[in-house]
Amino acid sequence: MITSIGRMLRIQRVFVKYGLDDLFLKGTRANVLRYVFYLSPTRWTNDDYRSRARGERLRLALEELGPVFVKLGQVLSTRRDLLPDDIYQELALLQDKVKPFDGAEAKAVVENALGDSTEAIFESFDTEPMASASIAQVHPAVLKSGEDVVVKVLRPGIAELIDRDVALMYTMAGFAEKILPDGRRLKPREVVSEYDRTIHDELDLVLEGTNATVLKNNFKTFDTLYIPTVHWEYTRSNVITLERIYGISIRDVDAMHAINMDMRKLAEHAVEIFYTQVFHHNFFHADMHPGNIFVSAENPSHPQFIAVDFGIVGSLTEEDQRYIGENMLAFFNRDYRRVAQLHVDSGWVPKDTRVSEFESAIRAVCEPIFDKPLAEISFGQVLMQLFQTARRFEMEVQPQLVLLQKTLLNIEGLGRQLYPELDLWETGKPFLTDWMLKRNDPKVMAKRLLGAVPDAIKLLPDMPQLVHGFLAQQGEGGQRRHDAELALAARGNKATRQTIVGGSVTVASAALSAGWMAASGTAGLPFLGLLGLAGGGILLVRGLWQ
Repeated sequence: MITSIGRMLRIQRVFVKYGLDDLFLKGTRANVLRYVFYLSPTRWTNDDYRSRARGERLRLALEELGPVFVKLGQVLSTRRDLLPDDIYQELALLQDKVKPFDGAEAKAVVENALGDSTEAIFESFDTEPMASASIAQVHPAVLKSGEDVVVKVLRPGIAELIDRDVALMYTMAGFAEKILPDGRRLKPREVVSEYDRTIHDELDLVLEGTNATVLKNNFKTFDTLYIPTVHWEYTRSNVITLERIYGISIRDVDAMHAINMDMRKLAEHAVEIFYTQVFHHNFFHADMHPGNIFVSAENPSHPQFIAVDFGIVGSLTEEDQRYIGENMLAFFNRDYRRVAQLHVDSGWVPKDTRVSEFESAIRAVCEPIFDKPLAEISFGQVLMQLFQTARRFEMEVQPQLVLLQKTLLNIEGLGRQLYPELDLWETGKPFLTDWMLKRNDPKVMAKRLLGAVPDAIKLLPDMPQLVHGFLAQQGEGGQRRHDAELALAARGNKATRQTIVGGSVTVASAALSAGWMAASGTAGLPFLGLLGLAGGGILLVRGLWQ
């Protein structure tokens, strides 16, 4: 607690040092806070900083506060449509232009990790970093074989800094859960816990190398995404060596236009890559901000993305994946009744929610944005409407899906930057339709059903009690959904049923029961929740525009 209080005071001093009190509290009713900041001694000793442009002040403050705050700036920097241009230009620098640490220190870290001098390992090693971010920085090098590589080095002491800020986040989340009206619904401690796990995974560069290898194997037959090769012999927990890639930064739209890049196809490829990772591979790059994305200049008519930085990846449970896919497809088909029912079935809204009212609320938010390209959609307005709808229907946050929400925001922002005329709905609908058809293919369902048999047999002795408890909790509504699921399984899985019955009635019953329980799970992602990650930044965005 003492550490957290000390850190909060440090944040307050930085806030005042860079004049962020004037930036965010001006025009608000937070008069008490304004007086606290006004009387702070820091206010009168840093006039040089307070006189700088607001975007620079914000960027410098986030950098000084450390990696957790830099991550916030990176997320905001992907939403050019939400930010004033001067703020966007500065926050974009946080993607790969964070103040670097000393190159000689980076060289020492590499030598200590690899157990030899850089002169012995590399033909050349440049102590001047080519990119620097919140967690690590990257140095160009050449192997003895003559191959160009990059060496990514963790910032010394970064783990301690992250532990300190995450501890503060837990403290603040505990307060928020108790004092905010929506504290329990927003599940702040669970969200922080998910972030805690994710950011600590970023500190293990061996894990990052593994992520890169999995992604590379997943896309080895695709020509839309390239993943650099990991050099495992020069990789440790705090150092990773990868093939050096050459491409155009995704931010350099002018350079892409100069070589007649097909921007529409490029934007469509971005959406297709996202759907492929989430629904086909169930393993997705979850840090796709512009600093990590490049485009190959080799084939402008059929552009290829190049991704780097694989410290953050995500995957979904089978139930999450199913609910997400069905929600999206229902939304693309404008079947708002189905969207509302899926929200209830997945447990994202209370079971006693009136589906018809929820359907009308979703329709009111979503219908106006259909048939519009990205350029004509007011993301900020839609976002606020979604938050209001979520609060009205007591929609709960699902922390395990924060990475997916973040990735969706990045992809939507990327599409807006590359090709504002992109129709997200028409681009995504064919892929989801094909995925749903394959998922419901009798052969696929039979294979999935048979795979569940061992677990179902283990559950068989407890099945009567489990079924009785579930029905008692769900009541008549649960019984109707149960009957509907069994009827659907009976119609859609005739071939599967015949195969299993031919083997063993006992095994078939157990497998069907397990399938029904899975279909009645409580995990899922409502379409309204897809934009939830930006909630923490909305007050910041509003302050920037004042």
